[in-house]
Amino acid sequence: MGSLDTTKKTIPHVVCIPYPAQGHINPMLKLAKLLHFKGGFHVTFVNTEFNHKRLLKARGPNSLNGLSSFRFETIPDGLPESDVDATQDIPSLCESTSKTCLPHFKNLLSKLNNAIDTPPVTCIVSDGAMTFTLDAAEELNIPEVLFWTTSACGIMCYMQYRHLVEKGLTPFKESSFMTNGYLETTINWVPGIKEIRLKDIPSFIRTTDPNDLMTNFLIGECQRAQKSSAIILNTFDNLEHNVLEAFSSINNLPPVYSIGPLNLLLKDVTHKELNSIGSNLWKEETECLEWLNKKEANTVVYVNFGSITVMTSEQMIEFAWGLANSKKTFLWIIRPDLVAGENAVLPQKFLDETKNRGLLSSWCAQEEVLNHSAIGGFLTHNGWNSTLESVCSGVPMICWPFFAEQQTNCRFCCNEWEIGLEIEDAKRDKIEDLVRELMDGEKGKEMKQKALEWKKLAQNASSGPHGSSFVNLENLICDVLL
Repeated sequence: MGSLDTTKKTIPHVVCIPYPAQGHINPMLKLAKLLHFKGGFHVTFVNTEFNHKRLLKARGPNSLNGLSSFRFETIPDGLPESDVDATQDIPSLCESTSKTCLPHFKNLLSKLNNAIDTPPVTCIVSDGAMTFTLDAAEELNIPEVLFWTTSACGIMCYMQYRHLVEKGLTPFKESSFMTNGYLETTINWVPGIKEIRLKDIPSFIRTTDPNDLMTNFLIGECQRAQKSSAIILNTFDNLEHNVLEAFSSINNLPPVYSIGPLNLLLKDVTHKELNSIGSNLWKEETECLEWLNKKEANTVVYVNFGSITVMTSEQMIEFAWGLANSKKTFLWIIRPDLVAGENAVLPQKFLDETKNRGLLSSWCAQEEVLNHSAIGGFLTHNGWNSTLESVCSGVPMICWPFFAEQQTNCRFCCNEWEIGLEIEDAKRDKIEDLVRELMDGEKGKEMKQKALEWKKLAQNASSGPHGSSFVNLENLICDVLL
């Protein structure tokens, strides 16, 4: 792209506002960097006050001051103040942001438009779960793009929530429906997906309450998406071709651009200050990589359940002994808040038994870890960022989805893309068997081969000048944002 005239009038100014959780902030920051580097945009990145504080705590008080043309601003999230170093309750956050954030966001836009040293705001990129921002864009008469940080199959399933309610499939008549085989019911009318079980639909449908906050919130966000100028997804055409194609069959939906994997598109960004801006809300421990350097290729199981998953201490102990009994080397990331309502404490006997072949850490630079030659497999919750990073690294997975569209991602990993094994029952012997299969078994070898094929396709999609995502990003910038 040609360099842009630097007079105040012609510099485009994008305001990027992620949903306030780690898995949404990371891809939004990647996109913001690409818009700054490739499109010459002045960027204002808007975090909540709560997450801004966490970011500075994790990365240092001056970590966001690098660039005059890439700035950070904050708005309140409307929840009670807290110093807890953990992701806030998702339903409370959805309710609070949708009801309280719009006036604060409008005030911020007004402040930016009146600032002497900043070009006027010309477009907004908002998270797909922050559609209150559309009202502000409409008032200013500027384009707004919604960035759904889910997989294409995940957002396609969210778009069916309204139909699931209309057809009487949710809310469930009684909570026993969770256990009596009802979740195995298959449906074959989701655009772009041949058939899918209720079990694989994003988990918020598992409710008996007709006024369920999350179900109704997501139905509302999907309907409001029609008001946006475009929808963007961090995926690529080869990976989710049928679903991406099927979006065009949905009435009143704006154009959908697949522009992922963003982490591979970012490889072109050579701007040092830009690259130094990070988004991890926990402090990364660098000794993980030093430890991996001493391990042989494809010998280490990487275990990380992401930024939101919580489990019981019994479940954690089952995972621990599954890993120990597999006799495999492992790197396990255990967030301080991984166990619901208590500190994550592992049995001393487990620690003694695995001290020479296991490393426990509280957070790491995941992309670097997954790209390390020592990693042979990934035990994951199937959040979309983790799933896509695994695809980009050519690493097969053991899948233990926790909530939201992780269930959908798991289904696609195991059935469509053939790079995952699902944990149906988190018991130590089952976990041990799956870890052995992943690392040594025939199925594991086939999955590794398949994962490397997807890695190649991901690289092709994000490479210029003809990769599908590379071209889609250029078109998004030229046709929508400028």
